[in-house]
Amino acid sequence: MSALLIVRALLSGALVVGIGELARRNNTAASIVHSLPLVSLLALIWLYTGTHDTALIARHMTGTFWFVLPTLPMFLAVPWLLRRGWQFWPALGAGALLTVVLYFLTMRLLKAAGVNL
Repeated sequence: MSALLIVRALLSGALVVGIGELARRNNTAASIVHSLPLVSLLALIWLYTGTHDTALIARHMTGTFWFVLPTLPMFLAVPWLLRRGWQFWPALGAGALLTVVLYFLTMRLLKAAGVNL
């Protein structure tokens, strides 16, 4: 394992941990930071610095756009379930399952529309 890979993993992990810690102190600020595509931007930077393939970056960003859409309902469904008495893990599982179903639906719709990722 290269030193650069370790630095990338530590930086990416620190970002996730940092957002979690910020949420304990200021949920609004953490929600804003969490909604930023920081992990996506880091992934793009890591991908570009590793390949310098701008065509790959363009395809990756287009795919990311289409696959962000089916994740959005989870951010409404999980809080809705929690407010109705569901425990955290079942609510999160249901949200994840919803997202997987919507991913498959999105893939079918993109294929039917002739969009190739």
